[in-house]
Amino acid sequence: MNSTARLTEVSDLAPAADSLRDIRHHIHHHPELAFEEVGTAALVADKLTQWGWEVTREVGLTGVVGTLKVGDGKRRIGIRADMDALPIVEQTGLPYASGTPGKMHACGHDGHTTMLLGAAQRLAATRNFSGTVHLYFQPAEERGIDSGAVKMIEDGLFERFPCDAVFGLHNHPGEEPGVLLFRKGPFMAAGDKAVIMIEGVGGHAARPHLTVDPVVVAASIVMALQTIVARNVDPSQPAVVTVGSMHAGTANNVISGSAKLELSVRSFSPEVRALLKKRITELAESQAASYGAKANVEYIEGYPVVINSDAETDFAVEVARELVGDDKVVAQTAMLMGSEDFAFMLQKRPGTFLRIGNGVGEDACMVHNPNYDFNDRNLPVGAAFWTRLVEKYLAR
Repeated sequence: MNSTARLTEVSDLAPAADSLRDIRHHIHHHPELAFEEVGTAALVADKLTQWGWEVTREVGLTGVVGTLKVGDGKRRIGIRADMDALPIVEQTGLPYASGTPGKMHACGHDGHTTMLLGAAQRLAATRNFSGTVHLYFQPAEERGIDSGAVKMIEDGLFERFPCDAVFGLHNHPGEEPGVLLFRKGPFMAAGDKAVIMIEGVGGHAARPHLTVDPVVVAASIVMALQTIVARNVDPSQPAVVTVGSMHAGTANNVISGSAKLELSVRSFSPEVRALLKKRITELAESQAASYGAKANVEYIEGYPVVINSDAETDFAVEVARELVGDDKVVAQTAMLMGSEDFAFMLQKRPGTFLRIGNGVGEDACMVHNPNYDFNDRNLPVGAAFWTRLVEKYLAR
């Protein structure tokens, strides 16, 4: 690192704001689902190549890794951005809204990717560090199981592109744009999925006494599930059991022979996670049996708890305070019940996962909503943060 060179400020990225916005809007207009990010990956790879990065494609199927080595520094840093969209019909009405029906960037991954590309361009231009930077552009964060982080790790991510610490970021509706939120220790919940298949006896809607109605069974199971968090989990322990999908039947005069429930289950401790699995299974089976039906529970363990390491979080907080000021940094924010497959990377390397405010009030549309959009005001801030983080981490 050039000892006379100054560290990057947000103002240094201001001239790139328009070009970053154009990149973000292009990605937003061309959303791609998990492991389909061919166009997005090509855009990322082309930009990195243009700026002088060494590029490796198809890491973890559709992932891209950019590598830049400067000087003789031995330290190595990894930064991850996710690229995939969601199967949601966009309703924003924006000029750059999704051009692909049924798919949209409803979680801001278009912004995450663009911020890291902004840092890549700045780092390549200034080269104000000594060491090695690996940028991990990851597919399939939204998949829930067999995700992009897992695939990249299985593809030798940390052996082929090793780092001493790894960092990641997600936008955060409900906080002002540009505010950076951190937390040491457990930060985001483990996320599991349960699928309950109910088998009853179908028949004519006018002769219910000759059937075992799986809709009634499903309704009973849904209500019984509400007692798990309320009456089985220690009130001091965070937990969520949500029935997100319920399907049965195709006509009003037909009692279906089966029904299906799909659950999202969140927790922070291994003990609570095991308890939730046990009680969901017991309740579903016993409720079904009480009606003369059967319930089969498929329980799928998804993402583990996101656990940030202390030293790397303290370091990132220090960088953030220098960059945006104390008033725009939350050093120990609240735990979140959402889940993140960056947790798998944190199981392999020390590091931290942070959040950047995406807006409040009318601008605070929740993620996974058809009216959501990433806030472009964050693009220079996020790009400057990643750049300065690299400059400071590889300063020694």
